[in-house]
This record gives sequence, C-alpha cells and structure tokens, in this order.
Amino acid sequence: MSVRILERVQLSEMVFKLVFEAPLIARKRKAGQFVILRIHEKGERVPLTIADADTEAGTVTVIFQAVGKSTRQLSMLSVGDEILDLVGPLGQPTHIEKFGTVCCIGGGIGVAPMHPIMQAMKAAGNEVIAILGARNKDLIIMEDEFRRRADEVLITTDDGSAGFHGFLNLALEETYLKPGRKIDLVVAIGPVPMMRAITDMTAKYSVPTVVSLNAVMVDGTGMCGGCRVIVGGEVKYACVDGPEFDGHKVDFKSLGERQRTYIEQEKQSDEHYCRCLKGGN
Repeated sequence: MSVRILERVQLSEMVFKLVFEAPLIARKRKAGQFVILRIHEKGERVPLTIADADTEAGTVTVIFQAVGKSTRQLSMLSVGDEILDLVGPLGQPTHIEKFGTVCCIGGGIGVAPMHPIMQAMKAAGNEVIAILGARNKDLIIMEDEFRRRADEVLITTDDGSAGFHGFLNLALEETYLKPGRKIDLVVAIGPVPMMRAITDMTAKYSVPTVVSLNAVMVDGTGMCGGCRVIVGGEVKYACVDGPEFDGHKVDFKSLGERQRTYIEQEKQSDEHYCRCLKGGN
C-alpha cells in the first residue's frame, strides 16, 4: 500500500524532513523505534528512526541526510508524492522511566532520533538537558523543538560558530560533569566515534549511558549482519536487539574497525564505477 507525503522541509544543505500519512504506525510507535521504507519496487530498503509522530493527525516524521542513491531520490520527492511502502514500528523501544536528570546528546543527524526520546523522558517526569552538536551552526537541526520541551539546551559546534566551541564530550564534561551537577543518565546518538568519546567520558564519572546504533543498520531485520555489534562480550544486532545498548558494554573498537572496512570498500566501488564511466576496466 503506497504512502503519501504530507510535508517536506529542507532543514540544512543535505538534511530533509518528510511527514508521511501513516496512522497505524503513529498509534503504535514508541520512542527509539524505526521504520523501513521503499520508494519503489526496485528500491532498496532504507531504515530510518522515527523523529516524531502525531496520533491525532495520523502522521509519522522522518529526518534523514541525503548521502546515497536512495536517500537522494527520497529528498527529491514533493508533497503529494507517494512511496511504495513504509513498515514499522521496528526495533526495541527506549527504556523510559523516571531516572532524575537525563542528558540527551545528539550529534549531527543524531539529533532527529533523540527528539522522541527527549519527549518521552520529559513526560516521565525527568529533568531533561539536551546537548545538540554539529560541525557548524548551519548544520544544527531541531533546536526550536528541543527548546520547547527540554529544561535546558546547550548548542555545540566544532568550529565555534554557535554555542560551546568544541566536541560534545568536552561540552558534557565541562558543563555538566562537575561538582554541583548530578546527571543520572546520558543518552547519546550520533556518529560512532562521537558515541565512543561520550561513553569514554561518562565511564570516568560512572554515569550510566545508553547509545543508539541506528546509524549502522542496513536491512532492519538482522538478516544481512551489517549491524552486528559486540555488547558485553555477546554478538547483538542493532536492528532486532537494539538499536539502543548500554554504551559502556559496546565494543566500539571492533565496530569502528568494521565501519572503516565498509568505507574502504565503498571507496573502491566508487572508483571502479568512475573508471567504467571513462571507458576503463
């Protein structure tokens, strides 16, 4: 059954928001879960974490970065266009309870999947601190949405063009992991190196930390093995066992090595494709 696009917004140079008409998913979804979409019958399966949902309107919002063929195609669709299908909600929902003070950290596009988690944590009675980071001020997304819900919002940029000048782990330590401030839980979503830096930092202060490995998911069913990760010495799959895990138990070293292998393979594939276009072998 095709799914219609009700709203399209470009948030930054390569980041887009689409609102789909999906009442069943909107009613069932919980914070931390994701959907899988296909644009057409020959299109690949694209897992995207739900950034927001409206049960009354029957809508589901996804926010994505146009980095590959499918997401570029998705970014070119308009209001009124339809995609082939949207499946969900999938994955294990975020564990929500009243922890006390929860620090929600989103890096880059990781800000989007953090949004429903922040909402749920606040609704459960927690004090919520949000730290949103990007390379520069033009890449910060959803700041207004977080300011409407969170008790405190800190913006960080790598180049110092807005807010705290520096990386997210340093902003966390220098602003909140100090005498007089107590953080009961940290939730971090973003690039794997960023989440590793956050968990290394919170381990020093014995602060429980949850990370979301949604960025490493591929087919969303556990069949491809692309999101395989070692957690506490056991093999897990982000799409079926997660995407969220205890950050202090994730083997980031092996995960990072595997990601670098994939990146190198993609570079070689792109180089071969370019040579073919030029008439080479």
